[in-house]
Amino acid sequence: MSVDTVSLTGWGRTAPTTALRFRPRTYEEAAATVRGCGPRGSIARGLGRAHGDAAQNAGGSVLDMTALNRIRTIDAATGLVVCDAGVSLHRLMEVLLPLGWFVPVTPATRYVTVGGAIGADIHGRNHHFSGSFSRHVQQLELLTAEGEIRTVRPGTDLFHATAGGLGLTGVILSATLRCHRVTSSWMSVDTERTIDLDDLLARLSAGDHRYRYSAAWIDLLARGRATGRSVLTRGEHVPRYALPARARHTPLAFNPGQLPATPALVPEGLLSRTSVALFNELRYRTAPKYRIGELQRLSTFFHPLDCLPHWNRIHGRGGSVRYQFVVGHGQEETLRRIVRRISHRRCPSLLAVLKRFGAGDPGWLSFPMPGWTLALDLPAALPGLARFLDSLDEEVAGAGGRVCLAKDSRLRPQMLAAMYPRLADFRSLRAELDPNGAFRSDLSRRLSL
Repeated sequence: MSVDTVSLTGWGRTAPTTALRFRPRTYEEAAATVRGCGPRGSIARGLGRAHGDAAQNAGGSVLDMTALNRIRTIDAATGLVVCDAGVSLHRLMEVLLPLGWFVPVTPATRYVTVGGAIGADIHGRNHHFSGSFSRHVQQLELLTAEGEIRTVRPGTDLFHATAGGLGLTGVILSATLRCHRVTSSWMSVDTERTIDLDDLLARLSAGDHRYRYSAAWIDLLARGRATGRSVLTRGEHVPRYALPARARHTPLAFNPGQLPATPALVPEGLLSRTSVALFNELRYRTAPKYRIGELQRLSTFFHPLDCLPHWNRIHGRGGSVRYQFVVGHGQEETLRRIVRRISHRRCPSLLAVLKRFGAGDPGWLSFPMPGWTLALDLPAALPGLARFLDSLDEEVAGAGGRVCLAKDSRLRPQMLAAMYPRLADFRSLRAELDPNGAFRSDLSRRLSL
């Protein structure tokens, strides 16, 4: 097992902290690391795609789980997969697609480990259809603070605390997943331009039930009658028989391309209000007003940014803040008000995505709930950003909504209980399961989780 001292950040590249990093190759090495962690505790870490500080542990230990990456068994008839927690969704796609199976849920990057996907209870464009990742977990193996390995199944308090529990109930070692049947690695994509936010909400409400996958990019710099204008894309897996003749020869091929990596030193201010406004104008006007049935590869539809390694460097040394919130159905006026405020303040957000969530899952700290979710990236150095986002938090909490903890790096702890009503249950179970605080992170200390 390798050990080194490293400075770590989340994907947003803000607030680095130093920790002792262990890279266990066996369950026994992982258990020994947890039992031997000092008073600052330990936390599991995957591929570092959590935007905030959920996988950092200043002055403590971090378990890099990426060496525990075996796919143990695949039942090609039922789509049940047993794998280590350090296996990435990218690796699962490489192995499963030729067999006619696809991961049940994927976020906007496939460079997420299975353990991280459960710990964050990730969601994707199909939440309104398939729920979050934990809904597709049959069971998992959890390393507890005492070094014991427990099998945890859905329907138990420990499962509900672990799904979305940000690694604070233990180290997820392996999981059994139920995957989705496909007969090709192509998507049929429908695209529509909407003139404003109300137009977008109406189209999502009226048509989402016809699609497995749905999401909209919003131009958050548009103002006036164009506030909330967007490009809505929705897709379905293409059956093999519907492919063009040339694609039927290798219908399940998975060969995502990759561009050169983003330079380590990106000029500060590259994403200014002016440049982002120009980009947004081009993106909106070059999108088709209405196009149906466009064939796209899986990687193009789900993970366009993965083709650009280290794309998180585009915000320069200052890094970025990911802000994602959800408000319930019936709280559309809150959503409209927040979009207007962001637009009025001229926040240069290059990436802003709105989706419609379906039924939530029972994870006590899981983020999704039925309603509307908006995610956006902002330069961390934006003047007055902290106060502005604090005020948005108050609007979200007042509407019964919440922000996503797996992406958070700045939420005030006093807002947490209003956003997550099962917080007291989570804290109580943690106190019983881990009385000495073997599992800790920068996020858990900041929010007193």
